[in-house]
Formats: sequence, structure tokens, C-alpha cells
Amino acid sequence: MIRPAVALLLAAAAVLPAAAQDLGTEQQRAAGREQYEKYCAQCHGEAGDGLGHATLRLKPAPRDFTSGKYKIRTTPSGALPTDADLRKVIREGLPYTSMPGWPSFTDKQVQEIIYYLKTFSADFSNPDRYQPPIDVPEPVASTEESVARGAEIYVELGCGRCHGDVGRGDGVSAPTLVDDWNQHLRPVDMTMRWTFRGGPTRKDIFRTFSTGLNGTPMPSYADALAVEDRWHLVNYIYSLAEADTPNYADLLVVPYVARDIDLSDAEALDALFADAPPARFPLIGQIVEPGRSFYPATTSLVARAVYNPQDIAVELRWNDMRAETTGHNAPDLVAPPWDQQRLMAPDFAVAPDEAGGEDSGDFWGVEEQDTGGGDDFWGEGGGEEAAAGPDTEFSDAVAIQLPQSLPTGIRKPYFIFGDAQSPVDLWFVDLARKRVETHVGRGSASVVATPGDDIEVVASFDRGQWRVVYKRSLRSTSGITFGPEQFVPVAFSVWDGFHSERGNKRALSRWLYLYLEPSEDVAVAGPMLEAALVALVIELLIVFLVRRWYSRKRTAEQPGPTGAMSHGGVAR
Repeated sequence: MIRPAVALLLAAAAVLPAAAQDLGTEQQRAAGREQYEKYCAQCHGEAGDGLGHATLRLKPAPRDFTSGKYKIRTTPSGALPTDADLRKVIREGLPYTSMPGWPSFTDKQVQEIIYYLKTFSADFSNPDRYQPPIDVPEPVASTEESVARGAEIYVELGCGRCHGDVGRGDGVSAPTLVDDWNQHLRPVDMTMRWTFRGGPTRKDIFRTFSTGLNGTPMPSYADALAVEDRWHLVNYIYSLAEADTPNYADLLVVPYVARDIDLSDAEALDALFADAPPARFPLIGQIVEPGRSFYPATTSLVARAVYNPQDIAVELRWNDMRAETTGHNAPDLVAPPWDQQRLMAPDFAVAPDEAGGEDSGDFWGVEEQDTGGGDDFWGEGGGEEAAAGPDTEFSDAVAIQLPQSLPTGIRKPYFIFGDAQSPVDLWFVDLARKRVETHVGRGSASVVATPGDDIEVVASFDRGQWRVVYKRSLRSTSGITFGPEQFVPVAFSVWDGFHSERGNKRALSRWLYLYLEPSEDVAVAGPMLEAALVALVIELLIVFLVRRWYSRKRTAEQPGPTGAMSHGGVAR
């Protein structure tokens, strides 16, 4: 016979979702805690509150598990994730964040970590927080009509205010967006699907529209949009990027063009690079030397280049939340080291550092200004003007780095501003001034402005994208001279003024290569035919000489009129 209390518990368990009951055993949670403290606590904190030792260095900040708010889920807005959701994030990580994947964990280890994560929030014991995963139906075909309808929905919903007119994350609200912990959130750049935290596929995007991202300004559209309209919006978003992967390159091929390179003619400049193959190069944070940037704002740039008999032109493009054209920048500015900053709860604001760096509350490099604007982040009342925000101390900037002389072996200069034995040239552009400033680098502690070659530059910012075009003579008296069929080491740096990047605090590439194609297309058939004809002539000449020699020899050995052998015309 079952006691009434036990029967009541059994009845309650029968109606609760299975996940709500699966909190693991004490032994499993203890095993999960051991794994968590070994692999996770450095970022997420021992208490699971996102305040680990590394938190100050990371953007976005680590998840606060005590809140019960998880962004990447298959469940409706406001609901807890399923175990499968947590397992996927642990296994695969989150692209372009500090959260790595852990494919080496056993299934048992992953499940034990999940059980321990649930101990940080009482929500996992609340059956009301559980809901089944949403249904993701088969996609609507991606036709021109569907993409066009999706573009209309994008405008109707006001997506551009955060994500920008063409999806580059540069909307007027982008600088003001914060999550539930008052941390700035940069809107996703929809032209780079490979950076999507929840995955780049159409079904991934549909799921995100339907679930929303808990704890962020990104809402769920499950109630606001019919399923078909959500798929139209997905098709439009999907059309904004060329691929699910970045297809990074390590070589920039530079074709020859038989035309003048005129930077003053924008239309001619577009035509100039129209047939030049683009190459996307990854950029990472400089974390080796003081001024480290653990999570820079710019993750890649696209380069194209051409050359003619006199000059070479290099075009660089990268996406930016907004153009910082106030203040200044330079490769030799000193950025405060991380160990002079301290964490301030609850909003991770940066305290004043002893080197006179960022101010308190200046985590993102923009001073908070009390302008009497109430809840308005910039105190300017919204509208298009609000996108500009306050002026920043540091401007956006970019640089091309080249060795001063071509390496004769495999060794190249140190990629962080060169070294004493192998200096580098920097073609630095402060985008507040839009002119090239040349520097010679012999290491981070020795970057000196120098008069260099006459390098021209034009720069523009359009709908979330910087475009910078350099032009320099092929020949140089103080640096590298470019020539056809030549591999030239090259590296790039980008500074984002909004995030107070300057000096060694920047996004940079490793050494890559420029390759100048031959100036004329040489047909393969011509040299082959020429070689064949030469070989044939030589062969015929040899045959002719051999036959001539053999003929003379036979003639000399034939008998004369008297029947004797003829030797030199004398009868014997």
C-alpha cells in the first residue's frame, strides 16, 4: 500500500517535465564540481557568477550561471535550456568568444558538469521554468521573392536600428545596447555567419528568431511573426553573407593592370579592383606583449591589390560598429597593462588605472557622460544623432606592415613591429586624419616615425564598413621594391577607437604574403612549339651529318677501275 504523501510526490513527478527531475545524484554533482573547478571556474567563477580570474579580459563576458538565463537554447523565450542545449555548447563552444569546445570530454563528464551547473540557480528546481523545445519546420524555399519579403520584414521590425541597414552591426542603437548585467553587447554582424553563436545554418537562424536570446535585447519573434514570415526573414539574413565559413587565405594575389591608378576617381577605383581576387585574412588580439588585447573588436579584413608599371595599390575593407574619427591614434601609444586594472562588480567596469588609462566605467573605451539624459545612454534623446555618441579619445586606425628588405631565408622579422635585427616599415593611417604616417619598427619599444616614401591614401566609411586604399610606387629608396613573380611578406593591424585600442592594444594578423603576377600572360603553346622546332632542327642536322659522313666513308672504300682499292686516289 502506498502512503498518501508518497503517492502525492509520485503524482507530481508524473506531470513534471523529465528535465526538471534530472538534477543528478550528489555523487554526480560532486564529480561535476571537480571538472568545473578544473576547466571552467577561471572564467565563470567558482560561484558560477561569471566573475572568474579571466573575466576582465574577455568580451563578451562569461555566462553568469546563477541567473538561470541562457542565450543559446532550443526552448522558448524565458525558459531554461535542455540538457542537450548545454551539452552542445560544452562540446562545440561558441565561435569568436573565449568559450572553447571540449570534444575530449566523455559523455559522462559532460553530464556531470551539467548537473553541477544546475546547482548555481534555483530555477532548475522550478518546474515552471521548463518548456519543451520549439518546433523547427522545414524551410521555405529561398527565392528572390522570399528574400525580398524578408528584407521588408527586416525594415518593418526595425532590425536595422541594432544590426544596421545592411546587417553589419552598425545600427544607431548599437553603441548603447547592454545586457541584463549592464554589459555592452555588440550586435551580430549578419554578413559574417561564421561568427553566429548559435550556428550559421538557416535552421539555426530560425531557431534564434523563435527563441530569442535570454538576458539580451534580442527578443523572440515566435508570437510577432508567423512561421512563413520567419522563414522569409531567415532567407534575407542568410543572403547577406557569402558562406557559412570565412575561407581565410594566407596569400594575396596581385594582378597586373594596364591602366593608371587614380585614387581621386571613386568610380575608376571601383573598376580598378573589380577583377582583383579578394582575400580574407583573420585578425587576432595581440596578447604577447604589454598592452594586450584579448578580444579585439575586428576579427578579419578583406584585401585586394593591383599593380601597373609604376605603382601598386592595396585596398583594405573591414566592418566596424561605427566610425571613430575624433581623437587620435598611433602605433607607439602606450596602452595600460591589464594588471593595473581591477574588476568592479556588478557591471565589470574598469577602475582607474595607475597609468592614467581607462576611467571607471570605461570598459568599452567611451566615457560615461552625465548630460541629464535620464535613461538615454548618450543623453542625446535618441534618433540618428545618438549613433555618434560622445567623442572618443582614440580614433580608428589601420596599418600595413612590410619588412624593410626581403628576407633571404625562411626567417622573417618579428611579427609584432619587427625586431632589432630585422626592422619593418609601417604604413599607418590614423582615420581621423586620413593620411599615411610611415614608421620604422624595431620592436614594440622602438617604433619611430620617419620620412618615407610618398604613399597616397583614400579612406571612407559606408554603412558599417571602412574602406582604405593605399598607393605607392613599385620602386623605393628606403623600403621594399615590388616586382613581378615576387612573394612579399605582409601583415595588417586594425585599431578600433570605440574600444580604446591603440599602440600594442589592437587586432593584428600574422605574416602573410603578397604575390605579384607576371605582367604579361605567356602562352604555354608558344614555348613548347619553339622548343619542339629547335629539337627537330637539331635532330635533322645530326641525321644529315651522320648520313653525309657515312656516304663519304663508303665512297672512299669502293674499288677503283683496276679492281684495286682506292686509297686517296692512288692505285696500288
